[in-house]
Amino acid sequence: MKRWIVLWELGLAVLFSVCAVLSWRAARRTTEFPDTEDHPGFAAVRYVPPMLLLACALVILSGILLIDIAARIYTRSVTRRPAATVDSFVA
Repeated sequence: MKRWIVLWELGLAVLFSVCAVLSWRAARRTTEFPDTEDHPGFAAVRYVPPMLLLACALVILSGILLIDIAARIYTRSVTRRPAATVDSFVA
């Protein structure tokens, strides 16, 4: 059961990362202004704050999922030792 949870979380982390990249790229709006007699041409770049916020939130969620995956794998790989009793210390 844990293996399916890890795979599910890994899939979501990858999906969130891809969506974050797409959101970050969609947040940039470039407008080209042509040359006129009064001023030279230039390109203006405007960023859309909600798309940047969405990208940041998706990166945070992806990071949380990756931390959870690492914790699940680590706790599964660590062998559990039985607790030492008082009788085992007395010779």
